[in-house]
Amino acid sequence: QLTHRGRETGDRERGCPHPPTHQGPAMLLLSLLSPPAAGRTLQQAPLRAAAVLGGMRGLCSPPTAPKSHPDLPASVPWFPRSEGDLDHLRQRILEGGDQLQADHPGFNDPEYRERRRRIAENALKYTAGSPLPDVEYTPAENQVWKIVYEKLVGMYPSHASKQFLEQLRSIELSADRIPQLSEISPQLEAKTGWKMRPVAGLLSARDFINALAFRVFHSTQYIRHPSVPLYTPEPDLVHEFLGHALMFACPPFAAFSQEIGLASLGASDEDILRLSRCYWFTVEFGLMLEDGKEKAYGAGLLSSFGELEHALSDKPEKRPFTPESAGNQDYPITTYQPIYYVAESFERMATQVRQFAATFNRPFEVEYVASSNTVNVHPKNVK
Repeated sequence: QLTHRGRETGDRERGCPHPPTHQGPAMLLLSLLSPPAAGRTLQQAPLRAAAVLGGMRGLCSPPTAPKSHPDLPASVPWFPRSEGDLDHLRQRILEGGDQLQADHPGFNDPEYRERRRRIAENALKYTAGSPLPDVEYTPAENQVWKIVYEKLVGMYPSHASKQFLEQLRSIELSADRIPQLSEISPQLEAKTGWKMRPVAGLLSARDFINALAFRVFHSTQYIRHPSVPLYTPEPDLVHEFLGHALMFACPPFAAFSQEIGLASLGASDEDILRLSRCYWFTVEFGLMLEDGKEKAYGAGLLSSFGELEHALSDKPEKRPFTPESAGNQDYPITTYQPIYYVAESFERMATQVRQFAATFNRPFEVEYVASSNTVNVHPKNVK
């Protein structure tokens, strides 16, 4: 159960699991301007489900996983087969709410911690299909949103991918106030069938990625502490709404993300780790080649002023994306990324992930049923 709290620039602590050498890609840190802080180290803390990386933790499987499905070998980890099954994940939060690390800006602020506790409590009550809970954000919270929103939006025209810019124009967001999940999620669903679901805290990597199979993204609803508006040691709604939500309104990207989720259902811990690395280098830190130029589409870049500039400079190494390469590549969590993967198209990436998943040692295949948002399970190579 490891997450990283070691970066003060670039991303945010979202829910990616870390590879063995780095204790897994915990959660992205979303600090926008300041350089990485020296001396910060990995903390043994759980991952978050709020979003994604709601967030995920370096733990591949949850500590108290349900029993295996009776129609599959006992060695196959339990996995959801419908959107409704995601309700089981609510009680498998590893950390969240008011459980803050001692170096968190809001650690000594009882009012802030109590507010987060109430927001997390409402998320725990949510079940699939019920109305999304709204949060009455304070003037101070709306001001934090405005500061970060205006800082980032000014960079997007020159740094972000065309697909992201298109959704920025089409999804209703404003610098004046924090949007509600109940406002954003229906817009995504109308465009791509994706939904945002509130989460109380960190989920395991397996649980977090599993939800993507059903076009569901676990999202936090709290915002960073107002004392340092350009820094957060965990995923917050800025990362979720600006970094992730807009891209889930892009059909090719949404389809690619779902392929990662489908590949994760019943996968081994080793394959979950490889998928989490693929997630890290694409959904969080991915670059796309557009008209011969590299542009950002990853949420960790789009929600980070500092890393967005770094990624598009000539300092880091750039590699063409393949799941085989990204899935076996470790990465640092306390500095800017030294390596980024550049894709040709989301359609190509979706095909690559399907082919990658076909090499997994799963005794079954999954078939997604869009009409019911469920999956059917078939014995391997038997339809």
